[in-house]
Amino acid sequence: MLRDILSITGKPGLYKLVSRGNNMLIVESLLDGKRMPTYARDKIVSLGEISMYTMGDDIALNQVLINLGEKENYKLATIDPKKADNDQLRNYFGEVLPDFDRDRVYPSDIRKLIQWYNILINAGITDFTINEEGDEVAAIEEHKQETKKPAPKAQVKTQKAAASSARTGVGAKKG
Repeated sequence: MLRDILSITGKPGLYKLVSRGNNMLIVESLLDGKRMPTYARDKIVSLGEISMYTMGDDIALNQVLINLGEKENYKLATIDPKKADNDQLRNYFGEVLPDFDRDRVYPSDIRKLIQWYNILINAGITDFTINEEGDEVAAIEEHKQETKKPAPKAQVKTQKAAASSARTGVGAKKG
């Protein structure tokens, strides 16, 4: 289930992948239910791809959410992430994941995790498993690859311009 839930940099909350369009993904906000397109320039991360630092091996976010859900009986978190100070957050998170790396997991990360957990619970999502690769996940991966590809036309124009200036001497230093 978590592979279909997305975080989009610069946009508040979490989003559920609805479908895919030309060079865009259609997502639905878990906060207000509004649908919107996201484009190749947006940085999109599936919750199924995130992990937390521990003193041993990193642990997948879904396992952290399961631990949090078991602690809270799959109800809203008892701590308010906006009002809690850093020590309260670390102590609370220590109950959820006792061996988390206190040097690399910042209070802001814990705040965000608790906010995400509350958003998921409010949306009625309590299945924190990572489903098998499906069409939606393939669409996310393809969307990520599209953001990393350079524009081939721009490269061709640059090469042609460089070849042209080399032949005509444009840009050459006069001595």
